[in-house]
Amino acid sequence: MSARPKQVLHRLWLFVLLANLLTVPALPVAAQRAQVVPEGATGWIDKSLATANRHMVAAANPLAAEAGREILRAGGNAVDAAIATVLVLGIVEPQSSGLGGGAFILVHDAKRDALMSYDGRETAPAAAKPDRFLRDGKPMGFRDAVNSGLSVGVPGLVRGLELAHKAHGRLPWSSLFAPAIRIARDGFTVSARLNGLLRWYGAARFSPAARAHYFDASGNPRAVGHVLRNPELAATLQRVADGGADTFYSGPIAEAIVAAVSGASPAGDMSREDIAGYRALQRPAVCIGYRQRRVCGMAPPSSGGLTIAQTLKLIEPLAGVTGTEARMSARAVHLIAEAEKLAYADRDFYLADPAFVGIPAGYLDESYLAARRRLIDETRAMTKAEPGQPPGAPVDRNGADATRERGGTTHLSVVDAEGNAVSLTATIEGAFGSGLWAAGFLLNNELTDFSLKPTDAQGRAIANRVEGGKRPRSSMAPTIVYGSDGKLAAVLGAPGGHRIILYVVKA
Repeated sequence: MSARPKQVLHRLWLFVLLANLLTVPALPVAAQRAQVVPEGATGWIDKSLATANRHMVAAANPLAAEAGREILRAGGNAVDAAIATVLVLGIVEPQSSGLGGGAFILVHDAKRDALMSYDGRETAPAAAKPDRFLRDGKPMGFRDAVNSGLSVGVPGLVRGLELAHKAHGRLPWSSLFAPAIRIARDGFTVSARLNGLLRWYGAARFSPAARAHYFDASGNPRAVGHVLRNPELAATLQRVADGGADTFYSGPIAEAIVAAVSGASPAGDMSREDIAGYRALQRPAVCIGYRQRRVCGMAPPSSGGLTIAQTLKLIEPLAGVTGTEARMSARAVHLIAEAEKLAYADRDFYLADPAFVGIPAGYLDESYLAARRRLIDETRAMTKAEPGQPPGAPVDRNGADATRERGGTTHLSVVDAEGNAVSLTATIEGAFGSGLWAAGFLLNNELTDFSLKPTDAQGRAIANRVEGGKRPRSSMAPTIVYGSDGKLAAVLGAPGGHRIILYVVKA
């Protein structure tokens, strides 16, 4: 291994692990602690720092991390390992991600010294209309919307992984599925965490097929230690391993998705054409300079990159948020919170799928941010932050979107021996997604990330309203940081719905 990767890796481990180990709920222990929950609370245990000299995979489940390490030891690179890891996460952590969901992926390519980002976000069916979630002019109940066919977007994970693999992968596509196929076929033991989340969610919110998999005949979640096998998913994974992503987006798998969505109550309107037409996208990353570092994240439809960038630029010159001790002070916490209020206010008005909504060109304009910064009072909290008017924003404002993504999602970070890195956040939206089951996996409820109302109280159109073919706004925030020397310094990310942005800013 070259000297440069060694230097990178020694500096990197704290940051690679930070979001994964400090913000993901762990197994229950005797002494429970209150916590802000990235998903249903299952307790807390302290984690010790892990370090390595050659490569590392940080993920929310050890079976998934081991799958990534298996691929690295077989000669794969960071992208190969990330694919294997996220496929296993969808089996052992089904509340958070899976084939029925989507992902955002950042890749640092050490050989090219370049950063690429890939959008595998779900899309609304072509037939979707802005009033999708209205009943008699009012939004339907959120839980009713989630556990319906209306909430399911066309899954994007498999196409997103394929796009990243074609650009960067080293090992054959099919080999990356081997760990996941093995675990789906042979089974894994149900953890206290998974058992607790199933109990918290409840059997009634799952479709019959999903309920039969995760619960016994009496409606009790599979017991801790139960070996949970999923031969249907093993067959699906084998099909995609052998035939590529096309076999997911056409044929029996696509037909199973359409059947599950159309058979729900209320039924959705996803068609085979919607699934066959899905495309993952490569997008330019959002990068800013921040205190001699370069911080890079995802562009819209993720709101993560721009909202983190705004927050960091707002606090960058503030004396109360400099130095190690200052960052831990009450004053520093106050200033960061006020900056986050301002950044979220702009997010809720302006950010959505850029194929449908123009993102203001001056969103990160220095003069605009300086004016916003002057709204921060170091001695008191603002009651409500109003959106600004960044250069390039429409004169007629959008409506305010009050959508709050529920806790869920998973994140993984990988660095290989050559200095390549992947920051990947994947999701099926809320815990266990829509609860609908197709071809051995749960389907997302991603469309509830859209505003349930198409307009605000003043009748102004909301940027993040439902439209056919549109990608819902997300808070997912895979992040890669470069040091003052331009070298890879940190690989970050977190689960947690709309709180993801806050967690990554804190990191």
